[in-house]
Amino acid sequence: MSSLEDLPIRDDLRGQKPYGAPQLDVPVSLNVNENTHGIPEQVALTIVEKLAGAVVGLNRYPDREFVALREALAQFLGFGLHSSQIWAANGSNEILQQFFTAFGGPGKKALSFGPTYSMYPNIARITLTDYVEVPRPENFELSPEFVAQEIANNKPDIVLICAPNNPTGTAVELDTIRSAYSAMEGMLLVDEAYAEFSDGPSSLELLPDMERLVVSRTMSKAFAFAGARVGYLASSAAVVDAMRIVRLPYHLSALTQAAALAALEHSALMLANVELIKTQRDRIVGACRDWGLTPYPSDANFVLVGGFKNPEALFEALLAKGVLVRNVGIPGTLRITAGTEAETTKLLAEIALLLD
Repeated sequence: MSSLEDLPIRDDLRGQKPYGAPQLDVPVSLNVNENTHGIPEQVALTIVEKLAGAVVGLNRYPDREFVALREALAQFLGFGLHSSQIWAANGSNEILQQFFTAFGGPGKKALSFGPTYSMYPNIARITLTDYVEVPRPENFELSPEFVAQEIANNKPDIVLICAPNNPTGTAVELDTIRSAYSAMEGMLLVDEAYAEFSDGPSSLELLPDMERLVVSRTMSKAFAFAGARVGYLASSAAVVDAMRIVRLPYHLSALTQAAALAALEHSALMLANVELIKTQRDRIVGACRDWGLTPYPSDANFVLVGGFKNPEALFEALLAKGVLVRNVGIPGTLRITAGTEAETTKLLAEIALLLD
């Protein structure tokens, strides 16, 4: 049989590896920032009912403009948003890919500030967009002055700011977003995948005065909906029109639309565990600090913990105990998702034993 290297694949894709975090069957999985609390039974029943209603019409294509879902998302977000300003896709990664397809491409440059979400360079590569990742300052925080200067130095067509940032959990002030927008003429995308876990303001409030600003969100994290694959954005109606040009026809299935609508009907119940998750996040921070480690401040549902002499060995030792965390490649660190109280207790007990 032929191998991948025997095929006439694009030259720039040769030697590349597909994205993927470990998917292992372990008792405590805290590596991909999922909401480990799961779907409430009442919501699950509503989802099943909505899916049953959609199944009988699967011989027909779904609403390609998913008007009902866009209206529901606009209502959920608030800020006076209209459905014409909302777009959705199969996870926020597809939102990013459509965004790059519309505003990136050959001859265009994207800029972000690393370490940050590892899919940004991957999506830039597959859309043939040049990609520059400027190292963040030592504390990972972005100041308005730093961001504006780097934009002036690099002159990008696209700027990506993850807020809160993955994998560091770092918050981003709105003054930094304003500074980035003022410093550029292209498109600014603020990735708010973890916004529900933050007590800070959202860039959504800036949309009325910034037509080139895009705020992306996901239902994978706080909504405990990772398996449903629903991401969305809010921006100007003109940006949504650009996304409609590059999307594949009927890209959002009738089943996906039905499930998302059911979840949004119960948004308060779906988000009820957010405060519990934040409590466990802060518990991880406190314990690690007491042990002399360096947990970075986090506005997300995970903690980047530094100070490990051998994070690779600790990762393997935790895995042997049935606890899966994430080594994101930042020297001396591991990223740990905040799970349930029981999962956090197990995690901290095993780390304590291993540190001893």
